[in-house]
Amino acid sequence: MPTTENRAYRKNLTSHGLLYMGYEEHEIWVVNLSLSGLLAVLKVKPQINDIKDIFTALQVSPIVDFYLPEIRLAGEAEVARAEATEDGFQIAIEFRNLSYDTDNLLYSRRAYRKNMTAPGHIIFNDTDYAFNTENVSVDGLMIRMLGRIDVAEGTVTGFEYHHLGLSGEATVIWSEHDDISTLMGLQYLHMERDSIKGIPIFRYPPLTSD
Repeated sequence: MPTTENRAYRKNLTSHGLLYMGYEEHEIWVVNLSLSGLLAVLKVKPQINDIKDIFTALQVSPIVDFYLPEIRLAGEAEVARAEATEDGFQIAIEFRNLSYDTDNLLYSRRAYRKNMTAPGHIIFNDTDYAFNTENVSVDGLMIRMLGRIDVAEGTVTGFEYHHLGLSGEATVIWSEHDDISTLMGLQYLHMERDSIKGIPIFRYPPLTSD
């Protein structure tokens, strides 16, 4: 009988990062890392009530977001195992949607973009257009609409995105077209950053209060 475990090679690693679950960002120490996932421990040992809240959140959805600044890796993952230990709270995750930060976007203080597909509406030239998001951040949306829609950069317009309870005004930052659709980047106007429930910020080190 084979004695080798049928799983990806895991490299022991002393590194730090951020994990977004239960609508909160948690600092983590990475215990080991493989091509398929990682094992980590929360840097601050949570209280009993906090542990209960974490388990409740994971029961609702096992999908979490993560960011490892030292290797510039971010994305979505699924929780495979989570448990409270004597040393703290340990969690194993399996990667689902990776974004290797080759352009150093997070280091230049641009917000983490979460891949998310959901419908919304936006108005151009008094016409209501339906869109689907490609990704979402605390700064704005990337949306795709059917057909060619020519809109000048800097155009300000109203939008609605019920999936995250967002509505208001946005500025068109850029747009491009293919044969069947228009892809567009929008930046929110008149909206407090950090206030979008379900979307992490992921800046490291985390912002601390005075």
